[in-house]
Amino acid sequence: MASDRRPILCLITDRRRLCPTCGDDAAVRCLLAQTQEAVACGVNFVQIREREMSGDALAGLVAASVAIARGSATRIIVNDRLDVALAAGADGVHLRSDSVPVSAARRIVPAGFLIGRSVHDAAEAASEGAGADYPIAGTVFPTSSKSGEVRVLGVEGLAGVVRAARQPVLAIGGMTLDRLPAVAAAGAAGIAAIGLFLAEDRGLPCRSGPFRESVLTYTRAFPR
Repeated sequence: MASDRRPILCLITDRRRLCPTCGDDAAVRCLLAQTQEAVACGVNFVQIREREMSGDALAGLVAASVAIARGSATRIIVNDRLDVALAAGADGVHLRSDSVPVSAARRIVPAGFLIGRSVHDAAEAASEGAGADYPIAGTVFPTSSKSGEVRVLGVEGLAGVVRAARQPVLAIGGMTLDRLPAVAAAGAAGIAAIGLFLAEDRGLPCRSGPFRESVLTYTRAFPR
């Protein structure tokens, strides 16, 4: 996935942050516009993480996203809903740390189907994350998107996950441009984020784009 040494970039969707004043239909249109922008910018993964959506609405969103990304290098990943991912033709699923084991999911998915896993420390990376195509490690830095008490991994903890994992590790949590060099130095293969892929707030309801310059900036923050 990272043979050219470019960082792996994973956009995680959040329609409430993307379009906070939108109704449901408008929010979905905004999400699809964000996916189009991600495809145009060469973002590797779009992880659809819309937990409050019903199964049928989520499946419709995923299928539309798959159609947008078809023929491109961008892969559509569904957060935890393996049933929806398979039914809608997604490229993969991202499993929460308390979800089904990777080995169980692997038995029922087709060849080439991607499986990611959330991990919170080196021990989880070596156990629950084993067999995943990519662990997402976090929360690396404090972030407003996580409420309540959150265990912060830190850069040293991220480096421990990288050492324990056999796969490329993506960092998540509190990702900002000034922190990306430290994330890269810890050995992460890339990042997963929500806020980094929100276009500048220009007073418009939908912040789907453009973010091409931002993606180029993130890429340059990772040394080749």
